[in-house]
Amino acid sequence: MKTGIKRTAAIAGKELWHILHDPRSLVIIFMLPVIQLVMFGYALNFEIQNVDLAVINYDTSHFSMELIDEFSGSRFFTVFFPDILPQEAEKLFLERKARAVLIIPSDFGRQLERRKDVALQLLIDSADPNAAQHIRNYVFTVVQQFNTNHNRTVRLPFDVRSTIWFNPELKSAYFFVPGILALILVMISALLTSVAVAREKETGTLEQLLVSPVNQYEIVLGKVLPYIGLAFLDALVILLIGIFLFDVPFRGSMAVLLSITLLYIITALSLGIMISTIAPTQQVAMMMAQSSTLLPTLFLSGFIFPLESLPKALQYISYIVPARYYLPVVRGVILKGNTFGDLVVPVAFLGGLAVILLVIAMKRFKMGLE
Repeated sequence: MKTGIKRTAAIAGKELWHILHDPRSLVIIFMLPVIQLVMFGYALNFEIQNVDLAVINYDTSHFSMELIDEFSGSRFFTVFFPDILPQEAEKLFLERKARAVLIIPSDFGRQLERRKDVALQLLIDSADPNAAQHIRNYVFTVVQQFNTNHNRTVRLPFDVRSTIWFNPELKSAYFFVPGILALILVMISALLTSVAVAREKETGTLEQLLVSPVNQYEIVLGKVLPYIGLAFLDALVILLIGIFLFDVPFRGSMAVLLSITLLYIITALSLGIMISTIAPTQQVAMMMAQSSTLLPTLFLSGFIFPLESLPKALQYISYIVPARYYLPVVRGVILKGNTFGDLVVPVAFLGGLAVILLVIAMKRFKMGLE
């Protein structure tokens, strides 16, 4: 037993020494996650700002000017006044000068003074339907604020009051940064282990390990242990950047998050080992690791799109994506303060997937050695 531990520790020490003296590995481990986090954190943003809003105003009252001031004071709109007729609004969309056109009728102020309802015409470029929906909501928000300022409310037979929990300011970073943690960990973990074993095969040093008095389990464990620690360092770096750069709140327990993160890392490392048994070279291993982690995590885990919106066939495929089970954990712990008891179901599925991938990876690795 002690001899096996010493042999495993020796292999782990050799792997760690190689990592520390390999600039490419250091870049992958530390620089790549930071670059990806910053790029994804700023790029993946559903908020739309500085929408070019063309206003065609046929009213000369102070009411229309106050409404225009509401739009000008909003951080979502850049207001300008084109000298065109309403029927020529399409030209603004074709030339990409405006994304929305607001037409204020000539009797706008007179109807408001009479306490009557008045209609505004809003035209939106819907080439991007998601952006169009956001622009529509922004316009309605400004109009509602205008109505509130003038004591104009819509009477309903019931009272509707909404309370937004966990993300009251609706910041996209709160949603995406925890998801980026799941994406980067699975990519880096699978990439590093697949390249590490493929490098041994490519350089011919794997045969030297086979003739030494070590078995395949000690080889795998010795190669995996350094990357578990390095993946934890990556997780901490990503968390700190998310908290201090993107102001993401951390409401849960760090111990709960790290313990489940360990299980997630083991799952990703097992996937990397399985890839290494197939890939003949480091380049092939890197391509396979990226293609098997990046796209499934982005589109089949709930990272960007709800799983319920996917076709049934893709929903079934998503059950083998590790991030599907880790995303509810990381978002729940960070944003909601979930405890371990609240996360039993996703943790159980993640644990089962980790065991399956680990068994398959070890068997394939053993077959490859034989």
